[in-house]
Amino acid sequence: MAGLLGHRDENLRLIEQSFPETDIFVRGTEINVTGQDAEQVGRLFEELVVMLQRGQPLDPANVTRSIDMVRSAERPSEVLTHEVLRSAKGRTVRPKTAGQKRYIDTIRSNVITFGIGPAGTGKSWLAVAMAVQALQAKQVDRIILTRPAVEAGERLGFLPGDLMAKVDPYLRPLYDALYDMVEPEGAQKLLERQTVEVAPLAFMRGRTLNNSFVLIDEAQNCTYGQLKMLLTRLGWHSTMVITGDPNQSDLLPGVSGLGDVADRLESVSGISVVRLHDVDIVRHPLVASMLSVL
Repeated sequence: MAGLLGHRDENLRLIEQSFPETDIFVRGTEINVTGQDAEQVGRLFEELVVMLQRGQPLDPANVTRSIDMVRSAERPSEVLTHEVLRSAKGRTVRPKTAGQKRYIDTIRSNVITFGIGPAGTGKSWLAVAMAVQALQAKQVDRIILTRPAVEAGERLGFLPGDLMAKVDPYLRPLYDALYDMVEPEGAQKLLERQTVEVAPLAFMRGRTLNNSFVLIDEAQNCTYGQLKMLLTRLGWHSTMVITGDPNQSDLLPGVSGLGDVADRLESVSGISVVRLHDVDIVRHPLVASMLSVL
């Protein structure tokens, strides 16, 4: 009951605030619910108990997500306890929303998946987790992470060093996600053996990517022609994930090809488009609030 109700009953208070027309009475190990939303609140408590039994701690963030899912007739016990990968830091990578769970399931069941949604929905991070999981399960022989080298609204001028040194700052977010999944020493070994390759778009032309998990990140900064080139690199026994947010393109208006390509390919067998929304944002709650008005 302590885990269910939370520290100083903070979970209980959160549920009461979310369902003001419902009365919740707790006596010992029994919970009685009466009122307008009694059925929903009862299902919510059942789901929370299942999550506790499966080892999922209940903090206010998880309770809030569970409330939203129950209101949408979804089962948080199936979403929040689904394990994708255990990261190098000992943390378990799990989806945090029903949309993220659908995104993961779609990657598993399709050859090409488009993950389209606003910032903070975990598009890239979950895709890297799925790539590492596929590599560990020997479903693929290598991981290829790529994104366009496009500046976010400011010109940095010429950068020193060779080609890789010049593009490295643009690829840094992919390295960060990789280091979250694999300890730095292990990640360095994978990079040295080219089991994991982080490369700019310029390195992709002319290649055939067999037995690979390919992630094309920030695809809203790709033109129609660049996306067509990247998609046709797909080889046998490979999985490809394309992520991006058409509303965050750093290209001139009308130049980004992500939305057009996704719409054209959505009906093709083996290709699926997952559209995440503001409710799937798992960064600070203010991120969703800001995006709703900006």
